This record gives sequence, C-alpha cells and structure tokens, in this order.
Amino acid sequence: MTPPRVNNSIREIQFVHQEGGHANLPCLMNNTRMQLHTDQKSSYNKWYMRLLVVNYMCLFVGSLSSSLLSKYYFIHKGSSKWVSTWVQTLGFPLLTIPIFLPYLLKFTKRIPFSDFTPKMLLMSVSIGVMLGFNNLFFSWGNSYLPVSTSALLLSSQLIFNLLFSVIIVKQKITFSNVNCVILLTLSSILLALDSSQERPQGITKKNYFIGFFCTIGAGLMFALYLPVMQRVYEKVYCYGVVMEMQVIMEAAATALATVGMACEGGFSKMKEESQTVFDKGSKVYWVTVMGNVVTWQLCFMGTAGMVFLTCSLTGGICMTALLSMNVLGGVVVFGDNFGGFKAVSTLLCIWGFCSYVYGIYKFKHTVEVEQHISPTRNSSNGSSTEMIHILERGATY
Repeated sequence: MTPPRVNNSIREIQFVHQEGGHANLPCLMNNTRMQLHTDQKSSYNKWYMRLLVVNYMCLFVGSLSSSLLSKYYFIHKGSSKWVSTWVQTLGFPLLTIPIFLPYLLKFTKRIPFSDFTPKMLLMSVSIGVMLGFNNLFFSWGNSYLPVSTSALLLSSQLIFNLLFSVIIVKQKITFSNVNCVILLTLSSILLALDSSQERPQGITKKNYFIGFFCTIGAGLMFALYLPVMQRVYEKVYCYGVVMEMQVIMEAAATALATVGMACEGGFSKMKEESQTVFDKGSKVYWVTVMGNVVTWQLCFMGTAGMVFLTCSLTGGICMTALLSMNVLGGVVVFGDNFGGFKAVSTLLCIWGFCSYVYGIYKFKHTVEVEQHISPTRNSSNGSSTEMIHILERGATY
C-alpha cells in the first residue's frame, strides 16, 4: 500500500525549506498550486481524515445495499441485464452535489471543472467505456448466482489487482499484501469447489457457469480499473476533480448501457416488466430501481475516494473485506445457503484483511520509530533531507 500521497508530503517539506536556497522551479510551481488549492491527498490536510471516513462509509453502505437490491430485482422476476447495468451509473448527476456544494457554500474558491483538460476528458471517457462493460459482466453474474456466491467470487479480483498495481503503479510486494491476496484467492477457490451444489431454481447449469465466469471477468476488469485510476489520480490534487472525472466516466458508461437498452428494446420492456412481470408490483419495482441508482453512486463515490486518498490496492482490499458483509446480508435477507465451505471462505477473507491491516500498522510503527530516533543533524537542511529519505524509503507497504 502506498501511504497517502508521500510525494505530496515530500513537496510540502521541500517548500518549507525553499528560503534556504534549495528550491527548484518545478517544486516552486507545484507548491504555488498547492497554496491556491489545498492538496487534499496529503495526510497533513485537515480534511483528509474526514474525507477518508466519509468515503469508506459510502463504500460500505453502497456495496452492501447495491448488491442486495440488485439481487432483489432478479429474485422477483426482473430479468433485464441491461436495466441492471444501466442503473449502476444512471445516477451520475448525483455526483454534482459533492462537486458544486463546497463551492456554493464557499468552502473552496475553486470553480468546478475549471481545471478539466481535453486529455482528462479523453481518459475519463475511455475508462468509462471499460467501466460500462465491467458493469454488464457484473449484472450477468449477479442474475445467475446467489448474492453470497457472487460476492465471494469477486474477491478473486484482488490477486489481479496486486499484479496490475505492480505493473502500472509500481506497487511494492511485501509479505502482508501477498499473504492477504493468497488467503482471499484461496477463499474464492474453496467456494468454487462447492459452487455446483447451490445452483438457484430455474437456472440451468450452462447459465450458472456463464454467471460464474462473468463474475470472474467483472473482478478482473475492476482489478485493472483501480490501478489505472490511481495512475490518473497521481496528478490530481483536489477531491472535486476526482468527482468531476467520475461524472464523465459514469456518463460514458451510461451512454454504453443506453445504447444496449435501445438495441434490445429495453425501455419498452422496462415499462412492461414493472407492470406485468415484477411480482411485487409497479411501485416496488420503481423504488427498487431508484434505490439501485442511489446506492451504486455511493459505491462508486466511495471507491474513487479511497483510491484517491490511499491507493488502488487498499481500495481493493477494503472492498474485498466488505464482501463478507455482502455474504452475511445474502444469508439474512434472501436465505442463501451458508454451509461449511462458505463459512471457511468467509473466515479466510477476514483473516486476509486483518493480515493486511496488521502489515500497515507495523510499517507505520517502524516509520514513527525511525523518525523519533533520527539524529537532527545539520539543523534545517539536514533534517529535511533525512525526512525525505525516510518517506521515500517507506513509499510503499
């Protein structure tokens, strides 16, 4: 795991010592921008911990609620995979609230979208198309599998997340993150060995395996999505810009789903489905759809915020840890089977997450000890150099 934007902390330390004659022009330009727009990625920022807690809560509520509502839609005879895909990003206008509200309340002087460039637009649209296909795979998997099975299968994305993070963002491999990935992958394999025993009624063996591999595919694509986003966010200094990019991404994903809906006649089928197919009635149907729209936005907002404030691997591990809650939710709400295999899988999932958290704790404790015992040589310039050395040496977990 990369500590919250170590490079920005380094730039802050360098800026403090500019008066000593050791500043350079790129550092001066970076810190001038940080003076104008507070760098919210830095753990020294007063909003950092608040943003982190809010985003994790959004991820927690969004992940659990969207998973259960999606399954509820299919259980009560909702059948359109495109509808399920469409609602995942349809609520992207809701993200304009965290974009414009701070400006309207004068918490910031930054004008929304004022720093948005054509390059950022192109990247956001491209990633949004990938996100659209990922959502489609997720919908197919969720329509054919019990929510507990699909949730645990998605934990397999973590091994791909680690690999892509190593390649794309140069994530450092350590015992704690490898141990976590191995345990979570074993949990998915154990589940797969028992998967054929709990095929839902009315679902053929062929459809069950389609759902199985679509869920694995969704996990693979999402594992790529996270480090790609971390790479993009490395040059972003403001949470508002993250939400602006997220709006464009989801708009592109929504456009893809809308085309699919139109080609399949999905809009007319949606009306017919609400009136004659969905066995809980039209009102419950639309409440379910709108609930999905809102909870998915919480999930995407939380994911983007976690990657921005920490790193892609931490975001992936936090999401995987929440899968155990999805499993318990599926058991409690829908009566999914929770036998021995699934219980062991859940324990492995929790064990892996705890191992990773312990690794983070050990790393931070080591850094704090080193900072405490480091001799304060050469007063100003020497202490700055030592601090930079410590931060750079511990740039990744």
